Amino acid sequence: MTRELPSIPPGIPEPGLYIVATPIGNLADITLRAIRVLETCTLIACEDTRVTGKLLKHLGIKARLQRLDDHAPPEVRARLIDQARSGAVALLSDAGTPLISDPGYRLVREARAAGVTVTSIPGACAAIAGIAIAGLPSDRFLFAGFLPVKDKARRETLEGLAEVAATLVFYETAPRITRSLLAIAELWPEREVAVARELTKLHEECRTGTAASLAAHYAAHPPKGEIVLLVGPPAEAEAPVADVDALLRAALDDAGPGKAAGQVAKATGIDRTVLYARALELKGE
Repeated sequence: MTRELPSIPPGIPEPGLYIVATPIGNLADITLRAIRVLETCTLIACEDTRVTGKLLKHLGIKARLQRLDDHAPPEVRARLIDQARSGAVALLSDAGTPLISDPGYRLVREARAAGVTVTSIPGACAAIAGIAIAGLPSDRFLFAGFLPVKDKARRETLEGLAEVAATLVFYETAPRITRSLLAIAELWPEREVAVARELTKLHEECRTGTAASLAAHYAAHPPKGEIVLLVGPPAEAEAPVADVDALLRAALDDAGPGKAAGQVAKATGIDRTVLYARALELKGE
């Protein structure tokens, strides 16, 4: 017996700006409501007209497109807001929910300030999909976007999040995932980590373990595709990064890096190899 899908509500959307979530991989992951808005809106603002054009072709929709990325000048946003006063304007990113590490923040803020109605058409979001399947605590989580590319900035970002009592959620690229995992392993060797990759696609996978074990796996098996990187919250007894550095500096006053790392490892339970690497960094400062 085949179950019939509910019919798409008829009617043209009211004037305003519609934030429309699109698939993150599997093209079936678009809502009936999103399709109706895309079919009937007067204009679609999108991150990349080529990417959105492929989606619209798949859906059999013809629409007027306007490119809107982070480099768009203010006058482009002003024109879109003017259009939204008299008709429905849709905002799309290349995949998933707009504004979540994608362009759109300035447009939404300015539209609201101008008194234009802003409506969310919810749907796929990689961060939420990753949380749903990772098996890490999901009652509290912090989405922190992409980690910095450079090692020093990446470490500083992670250090700033060390004491957040929630699962940390990042977006990451395949070429950078191993370095990010090694940075996490150095700071939080005992925390549970998950790598959710190729979400909603044919080769979707979610691996969990310590950051070091996952780094070793992906160093041996370079991944492809978009990645959601999740880090479990700190244990109650986990020493903050600043405290670990203070302990290492104190130990380095009377001992070399190897002995200092051993002393701090015994006191904190943190892996000696990770502490030794950090001791060498502190010694060189």
